[in-house]
Amino acid sequence: MAEFLQSSLSNFTLNSVKWEAKTGCSPIRKLTPNQIQCVITEDKRRSIVKNGTDSLEICRVVNGMWQTSGGWGRIDRDNAVDAMLRYADAGLTTFDMADIYGPAEDLYGIFINRVRRERPPEYLEKVRGLTKWVPPPVKMTSGYVRENIDVSRKRMDVPSLDMLQFHWWDYSNPGYLDALKNLTDLKEEGKIKTVALTNFDTERLQIILENGIPVVSNQVQHSIVDMRPQQKMTELCLLTGVKLITYGTVMGGLLSEKFLDTNLTIPFAGPPLNTPSLQKYKRMVDAWGGWSLFQTLLKTLKTVASKHGVTIPTVAVKYILDQTAVAGSMVGVRLGLSEHIQDTNAIFSLVLDEEDVNSIQEVTQRGKDLLRVIGDCGDEYRRA
Repeated sequence: MAEFLQSSLSNFTLNSVKWEAKTGCSPIRKLTPNQIQCVITEDKRRSIVKNGTDSLEICRVVNGMWQTSGGWGRIDRDNAVDAMLRYADAGLTTFDMADIYGPAEDLYGIFINRVRRERPPEYLEKVRGLTKWVPPPVKMTSGYVRENIDVSRKRMDVPSLDMLQFHWWDYSNPGYLDALKNLTDLKEEGKIKTVALTNFDTERLQIILENGIPVVSNQVQHSIVDMRPQQKMTELCLLTGVKLITYGTVMGGLLSEKFLDTNLTIPFAGPPLNTPSLQKYKRMVDAWGGWSLFQTLLKTLKTVASKHGVTIPTVAVKYILDQTAVAGSMVGVRLGLSEHIQDTNAIFSLVLDEEDVNSIQEVTQRGKDLLRVIGDCGDEYRRA
């Protein structure tokens, strides 16, 4: 890693020229040796996202809590918190939520208090709560930002948010820079430990870094079908040390045995697309190459999974965790309704060999380039 950093510094001018030619974005002119050291050190289960003196250790498989927001089944509060404890007891100690995910932050607050009461202090030290702030594109005054962050701190019952991931709907409104500067001030006050992004594209990530915002990660959609982050985004990540946390990695459950050998073109012939995530990622399948090609991919993944004695989702997540700049990948949890702890823990011991990777890539390269179809990371939320 040290050799890579030294090479990055000595060749930065050349890399910047290549970067500008390839992406159309001007290179980051303010990169310093301190910034380039924003690297990740990782073992099989945990990783560190870092920028300068800001750092946070997370579990590499993150429990996604979008499923608590409605549309996946009724969530019982006590059963949900019990389930969160089971995941954490199994070593899956990082939870991802948002201010707009229904009761997610409140559930985390109840959970973390049970951890404080019922588990030893060293257990508490490994638990992480990553949340997002998804404000309307209004004027981002210091008071407005502070008020909203205080709401999340109160709901999650923590003095300092482990990570605040910021989303912005409208790039034509530059208020996102004001918001991020105010979030950085709150970090300096100790109300936030690390500042991060979600669904930002490469161009805006560069602008944010140029403005001195100490971003540690960008949460983006990334799966075997959607490999857009491995194009423009990872080149900037390699130059700056910013890491990726990925969601949509099992495509809401489409990347599973449940949808193998099914034909969704025939009404009622296959499993229903009865959740918001299944409906969302079916549209991604359609944009990528259609259901027939997707079936070919599932059959290939099943062959790989059977070879290693695991499931298709396990292979799908491990494949993305092995990609450049990926610090962690999200697996959604339907708390109190269903569990996949065993399959999830199998990700950490799975090693995909060259034959596995080549067989998967032979199928994926037959699909469309979603960067051309949709645009860069997050553009699916901003298209007219």
